[in-house]
Amino acid sequence: MNRRITLQQRSTAQDAYGAQVDTWTTLGDLWASIEPLTGRELMAAQAVQSEVSHKITIRYQAQFANPQQVAAMRISYQGRMFNIHASMDIEEAHKIIEILATEGVNQG
Repeated sequence: MNRRITLQQRSTAQDAYGAQVDTWTTLGDLWASIEPLTGRELMAAQAVQSEVSHKITIRYQAQFANPQQVAAMRISYQGRMFNIHASMDIEEAHKIIEILATEGVNQG
């Protein structure tokens, strides 16, 4: 685990005109390992976009054990944004959490 990632959670605020705006709140920095799994290209609005899926491994913390809560977060690493799709407590041993995430299509 040699990469320093930032875990962020979506929150909603109102702008000066009363419209709702999504903002991201930093929950903390963690040590992790990042492993690319697959890649593909997507056609969206006649523009080619690439998407890469990754497995991100972090040490267990109880706040990340609930997969539904973790799926509402994103990971930032050196200006790159990873959308979280799933998290797993490996062997239910409370030692390692693996996060499956994609990078590239949007910003969370």
